Parts: sequence; C-alpha cells; structure tokens
Amino acid sequence: MNENWMQKWQEVKDILTSPVDLETYFTSDEILEQKLEVMEIGNVSLPSGKVVVRDPLVSLNANQSPYFIQAPKGNFPVTIAVVKSEDWGDRYAVVKVEFTKAKPVVYREALIGIEELEGVTEDDFFGFGVDAGLGCIADAEVLPFVDQFIDEKNFSNIYDDYFAELFAQSYKDHPNNQREAGDWINWTVPGTNYQIPMFASGFGDGSYPVYFAYDVNGEICGLYIQFIDIELALSEEGDEEDYKDDDDQPENFIFLKN
Repeated sequence: MNENWMQKWQEVKDILTSPVDLETYFTSDEILEQKLEVMEIGNVSLPSGKVVVRDPLVSLNANQSPYFIQAPKGNFPVTIAVVKSEDWGDRYAVVKVEFTKAKPVVYREALIGIEELEGVTEDDFFGFGVDAGLGCIADAEVLPFVDQFIDEKNFSNIYDDYFAELFAQSYKDHPNNQREAGDWINWTVPGTNYQIPMFASGFGDGSYPVYFAYDVNGEICGLYIQFIDIELALSEEGDEEDYKDDDDQPENFIFLKN
C-alpha cells in the first residue's frame, strides 16, 4: 500500500460497497420466503485488530497480509446467518463479527492495499478465495502460532489428520445447522488462548466479498463475510456466466457475481 493507492481508494471506496444491507440477514426471519436462523459460534481473538479472512486449509499462514483498515482489538462475538432450505439444506449465508451494537449504515469492502482499483464499478468485488470449502477469521499476530503448531506436527493432510475430528465433534456437540461431518468449529490455537472461528463457505469454493461496516458516525461497528446473496440467488434475471456451479452444490442455486 502506498500513497497513490490510498488516494485511489478514497476515490472508489464508496463504489466498493455492498448493495445489500447485510444486517437484515441477522434481523429478519426470512428473505424472499427463504427462512433464516442466526447461530452464535463464540468469539474471535483480535489482539492487534489486523484482520485476516482466508480459507484455513489453503492459505492460513503468517505470510498472509491483513486488511489495511485497523479493526478494534479484543475478543468479539461471531454469528452466522443460516439459510434454511428444504431443497438445499442449511447453508451459511453471512458471517458477522460484531464490534459494537451500533447499526451499520454502509458496508465498504475490506482490502489489503495492493488491489488494482482503476476502473472498478459497482458490480465488482475483490474478495478472498475459497478452495477447500471453508472460511475463517483470524488476527495477523495469531498466525505465527498457527505456523508453529503446523510445523511441529508435520501433518501429511491437516484436515484428515487433525481438523476432521474437530469438525465431527462440533456436529455432535451442536448438531443444529450442521451436517454430520461438521460445518463449523471455533478453534483455539494449541498453546494459546487465541480463537479462530472456521465455517463452511455457503455453497463451496469460489470468491467471496468481505466488508467492514460503519455506523452513522463513521465508526467501524462490524465485519461481514457474504457467502450468499439471496435476492441474486433467487433472481431469474442475469446471464448464466455470472454464476458458479460445483459438483457438490445444488445445480439450481446461484452464486454471487464475480
């Protein structure tokens, strides 16, 4: 990130915003007749406020750059808005970190400070990549402890050798809104008190936007990860190329636009 990039961000920050009021996923019983349920999964540890959102099985390591916006420091509750569908099962639509109780009035995309901002439009987002069907929220200062743990254990496959059992136990302890293999955990990094929530990414692999929410006073009040835009998902409009499909996902459900 440099001065030129920051200047460009100031010019486009109000373009790179969510067109959806993401808080409605947590305050409404349903959207377009799709029932919603809010699920609490504990706290995330943000000792430095340098937030990292990544696929934990693919790119969670100390080399990852945090978002350039400084979040509050501390331990903050994480909730998930779950879409309840007879056709598709329980799917995680939006994940929220609540910094304050203030109502969001705008959601600006979280960026790390190297994105190419020239020519961006309201239809664009940068997001983070998911390749193993999971997302997580962590603090940059916690990631070296993750690296240390993984290096010491030298797993041949970290999911099969370690995380699969934790996810399965999560289902046994909290079966609501999960499949038997487990869809979320709140992982305490071994040897620390730091918590890293991990959760299924809506309908699987893809690229998903992350937003910092701001209140009426311009203060950060939350962080939101959007996996499913219900209105877009159920819309009969738009070109097929705007949507993603996956062998493990329902063919009649639509993804976020890339």
